[in-house]
Amino acid sequence: MALANAFYNTVVKRNSVFVTSIFAGAFAFNVGFDVAVTSFWDRWNQGKQWKDIRSRYIQEESDS
Repeated sequence: MALANAFYNTVVKRNSVFVTSIFAGAFAFNVGFDVAVTSFWDRWNQGKQWKDIRSRYIQEESDS
């Protein structure tokens, strides 16, 4: 019960703090989820993406 009271008194009691914590949590979840999905996608499709096969088709010009 003490944990619930502490949570209520620090986060939920004031609407401005509650709304700010909701937005901060949603933003953090969005960033974390995006990083995780992008990492999974890159591992799953390794060798099939343009960034992996670019060197086969494009030759860099040198300043000679």
